[in-house]
Amino acid sequence: MHENYEILIVGGGHGGAQAAAALRQNKFTGSIAIVSEEPDLPYERPPLSKEYLAREKEFERILLRPAKFWIEKEIVMMLSRRVVSVDPNPRRVTTENGTEIGYRALIWATGGTPRQLICSGHNLSGVHAVRTRGDVDRLMSELENVTRAVVIGGGYIGLEAAAVLTKLGKHVAVLEAAPRVLARVAGEPLSRFFEAEHRAHGVDVRLGVTVECIEERDGAACGVRLADGDIIDCEMVIVGIGITPAVAPLIAAGAAGENGVDVDEHCRTSLPDIYAIGDCAAHYNSYADGARVRLESVQNANDQATTVAKAITGTPLPYRAVPWFWSNQYDLKLQTVGISTGHDATVLRGDPATRAFSVVYLKRGKVIALDCVNTVRDYVQGRALVTNGAAPPKDRLADSSMPLKDLAAAVAD
Repeated sequence: MHENYEILIVGGGHGGAQAAAALRQNKFTGSIAIVSEEPDLPYERPPLSKEYLAREKEFERILLRPAKFWIEKEIVMMLSRRVVSVDPNPRRVTTENGTEIGYRALIWATGGTPRQLICSGHNLSGVHAVRTRGDVDRLMSELENVTRAVVIGGGYIGLEAAAVLTKLGKHVAVLEAAPRVLARVAGEPLSRFFEAEHRAHGVDVRLGVTVECIEERDGAACGVRLADGDIIDCEMVIVGIGITPAVAPLIAAGAAGENGVDVDEHCRTSLPDIYAIGDCAAHYNSYADGARVRLESVQNANDQATTVAKAITGTPLPYRAVPWFWSNQYDLKLQTVGISTGHDATVLRGDPATRAFSVVYLKRGKVIALDCVNTVRDYVQGRALVTNGAAPPKDRLADSSMPLKDLAAAVAD
């Protein structure tokens, strides 16, 4: 069986869906198909560990577009199909069931797969990831019989899941191997704030711990044993220790890449007419001091999708978007702009005790990022400091009574 499309998109997440929509917005009239491993039409991912898990939003409310959109835009949906190989010459991919699909240009938007524990018991019943609707539906189906849950990993996914489970009345423990939560993505003031918040809500936050194994009873997880011998009893384990970029078929086809697949400023891989976007695309980013990075965010996926659509339709515009992220935990809204990795100084705006404050990150005196907790104004106004590489005095940055837009204006002058 063989099919052909002018544009073939592999991956039905934010990036893949936006790429198809952006192509039509940019007047592309050729055939487009999206191949997705999942059985569902493209949907929002962030709510999976927030409103969807909390049962505050039905699945239909997190669809990226209504079903009729894809029909009206003549975008073919090929669901429940996994691409296992890519052949750049003669430009085709092969799915798990042997179907060959030809393309003129290929957009790889597969994201990543959750990293699994490697200890014994990692695949027991009751051990879950939070990456797809299917993951969360399986988790939710077991919640009625769960009183105690252990979350392994103190990143955003783990903390968001811990917050939701706590709101649902579960006893939750969070285990983090690093000395603090969010160690990879945030400064110490923010880490300590969220640790305190979770503990105040009854979460058992344990830092610097190593998981030895998942304990088993009747084929299901019943506890987590730590390296020091302590056992935390539970009926559910959620593993949130990052993702592995889903790029094996591209790398096997000869694409350059080590951490994901390498792309240029137009999201082109080293293979002819093959692009990559989103979580799996490693690109040079000016907001990361020119380092090659992967950004795991909706913003990055959407903006790179638009970059590819413009390249394909002959109006190329290099990817230069300012990175931004967000996280909701309890009644806290964290908004981040910029990339704090590599910062050499931080400035605290406001008092964390008020539960409304910002952490400003600097490198060589310049503002490179902000983490804003319940301070939307700082988030909105701080963007200009990041984009302009502003270097305002630290004492003025620390003065939360002074709007950041005034500092941006003063620096611009």
